Amino acid sequence: MARLNGFTKQQLLDVYRIMFSARALDNKILIMLKQNKGFFHMGCSGHEAAQIAAALTINEGRDWSYPYYRDGAYTLALGMTARDHLLAFLGRAADPNSGGRQMPMHYSNKSLRIVSQSSATGTQYLQSVGCALTRKLEQNKEVVYVSSGEGTTSQGDFHEALNWACIEKAPVVFHIQDNEYAISTHKSEQTAGSVYSLASGYENLSRYEVDGTNFFETNLAFKQAVERARRGKGPSIIISNVVRLLPHSSSDDQRKYRTSEDLEKDLQRDPILLFKNNCVNENIFTDNDIVKIEKQVNKKIDEDAIWAEDQDHPDVDTALNYVYSEENTGTETKLVNKSENIVMVDAINHALHEEMAKNEKMIIYGEDIADPKGGVFTATKGLSSAFGKERVFNSPLAESSIVGTAVGMAVAGYKPVIEIQFADYIWTAMMQIRNEVSVMRYRSNNDWACPLIIRVPVGGYIHGALCHSQSIDGYFMHMPGIYIAYPSNAKDAKGLLKMACRMNDPVIFMEHKGLYRQPYAATEEPNEDYLLPFGKANYVAHGEDLTIICWGAMVQKSIEAIHELGLGENSVEVVDLRTLNPIDYETIEYSLSKTGKILVVYEDNLTNGPGSEICSVITDKYFDLLDGPVRRIASKDSPIPYNWFLEEKVLIQVEDIASAINDLLEY
Repeated sequence: MARLNGFTKQQLLDVYRIMFSARALDNKILIMLKQNKGFFHMGCSGHEAAQIAAALTINEGRDWSYPYYRDGAYTLALGMTARDHLLAFLGRAADPNSGGRQMPMHYSNKSLRIVSQSSATGTQYLQSVGCALTRKLEQNKEVVYVSSGEGTTSQGDFHEALNWACIEKAPVVFHIQDNEYAISTHKSEQTAGSVYSLASGYENLSRYEVDGTNFFETNLAFKQAVERARRGKGPSIIISNVVRLLPHSSSDDQRKYRTSEDLEKDLQRDPILLFKNNCVNENIFTDNDIVKIEKQVNKKIDEDAIWAEDQDHPDVDTALNYVYSEENTGTETKLVNKSENIVMVDAINHALHEEMAKNEKMIIYGEDIADPKGGVFTATKGLSSAFGKERVFNSPLAESSIVGTAVGMAVAGYKPVIEIQFADYIWTAMMQIRNEVSVMRYRSNNDWACPLIIRVPVGGYIHGALCHSQSIDGYFMHMPGIYIAYPSNAKDAKGLLKMACRMNDPVIFMEHKGLYRQPYAATEEPNEDYLLPFGKANYVAHGEDLTIICWGAMVQKSIEAIHELGLGENSVEVVDLRTLNPIDYETIEYSLSKTGKILVVYEDNLTNGPGSEICSVITDKYFDLLDGPVRRIASKDSPIPYNWFLEEKVLIQVEDIASAINDLLEY
């Protein structure tokens, strides 16, 4: 090895100190596990050289990091402490990663720009690309680091992230730490070839494969990759071949699936041993230097462990904190109409125009949303022409990519408003939505927020069959951490969307396709100052005999059912919820106190649909107000067929609502 390799003696001593600290920390935590002082650990032993080699090329607190659960040495090298790790292991209140909310090794540190991670493997890749796109937009030469093991490269999000990063020449450095095993499965059963060869087809991607047990070789690769990213030349992928000296986790026993010969071979490639021997053999430092460092580290970690054990557990009264921001969902502003009637899709378009003009960090993207198309429903028409294709642009045809990158943009301080072309195709993004979007604030103990908006056309009655007619309300209503809007008319759509653009939490904005251009959903257009708060229902009709709870397309159908029955003006009260999270139960209670009877009308499937929960809450909380059974009516428990008559059979019809109204009125 070339003497010092550009490092000073002190720098190399510091490298060894971090290496040994990571190893000693692994060993200490394993002892504490045996003492029943914690529950879980995933060690970085065998990965230390590659991780520290990477961290030394990252500007602390300026560049961004998306590590994975085995990146313990990386986080130490970046500035986290052994105490931080021990607090996380013990789940103490002072744990800087999550305040005891996540399992250990789920790293997060806002001051170091280590973005909170979840247990889901691979989701971090798309987020890192989204973050990198904002860095490119700002032209500030910041770099984004993201890592995983080789097993995670089987995830689609990994390949989607490479694709998007390469298209945009995003400043991302992908680090694949290949220890040959994804838990117990060897990479030969995971990957058709090597990760290095699989990545060869991506243009604008620089590739490196290094001996990850060799600190100097790995560091040189990272220096080149990071410098390339800073110069705007695009992403790199570094595959560092490392060894896993511990089982996958503390709940694993690798002796069950690895031979003793294999394990012994890995021990011979221990990166700490190799680094130490290299430096001693080159007379860079002495055996005494080594002994001194190891003694100091062991003593310090023992002291840190005692200190960490003495720290307080989180206050149980904080368990429900930070599911949402502490901001309220806004107050309604004065309604001032500025034009003649406008249809819902145009109201949405105008809301986006107005908010884009107000917020320079608002970004809109999705499939086919840029001009000249302007979205399949034209909701985004004219936006890319008005604000440029840096702020309004087409995404790849990949829903997980759309949501995942939006997470990265949101945590970097931007306001992404993304469109999923049809609700029917949101499912590939569910991992990102459920394990990332909805819990980012909670899992980071309020350090990180994810205030994105997911616009999604929903619902049937357009002859869209199985894959263009789905209602998704019920799936998202029981997902804490996400607000849900579902307007029934143009005025509400504009007011709610503008409010969503100013909220500091994620929002799913459901737009019924069948309402986009319906005259009955058209209203006078509110001016640019109109905001409609979430959780405030609207009385569409007033009555004394029965309350109908509905939203979206069911509002008009409920009105038609009342007219079909020829009921008087003061018979049936119709309450349009407008938002499904939060639900305005205060208005429901007030209406029920007058009528004594409730009918919940919704388009989603009957079983486990959103109306089921609403009915349950009403029965539980307001039973004394009831003067009849709580009824719900919804679409059949079936996919939506294409044939006109079959579709009518499955979807809720006006006559179905009318029949239910009659039954309740006669009760």
